[in-house]
Amino acid sequence: MVSHRTFAGRMLLAAVGSGAVLFGTAVSASAQPAPPNCTAADLAGIMSGVTASTSAYLFTHPPVNDFFTNLGKVPNDQKREALASYLDANPQVKADLSGIRQPAKDFRARCGGGPGPLAEVEGEG
Repeated sequence: MVSHRTFAGRMLLAAVGSGAVLFGTAVSASAQPAPPNCTAADLAGIMSGVTASTSAYLFTHPPVNDFFTNLGKVPNDQKREALASYLDANPQVKADLSGIRQPAKDFRARCGGGPGPLAEVEGEG
């Protein structure tokens, strides 16, 4: 036989559990939906396109490819300045690379996130 104390405890537990379920459902129903196309899969697809386009650009522009290849040999504290100087001296390269990166910029603007590591030297940050 179940004692009154055990029965009351079970009823209290059921009431609290039901309230938690109802509260959790209400919170998730009232939360703002995520912006469209902001999943990890969307980002992966966008970045794979940006990466493929960057690769094609570098292969078809050997001097630009050489610069970025050799940028890896520049000391870390000098890379940003070297990149900014190169892009300032080569405005068409800067425009081309900015255009290639545009889908990633659009994703960040739509879904949140910072401007990215090249934004400062491209005049975005």
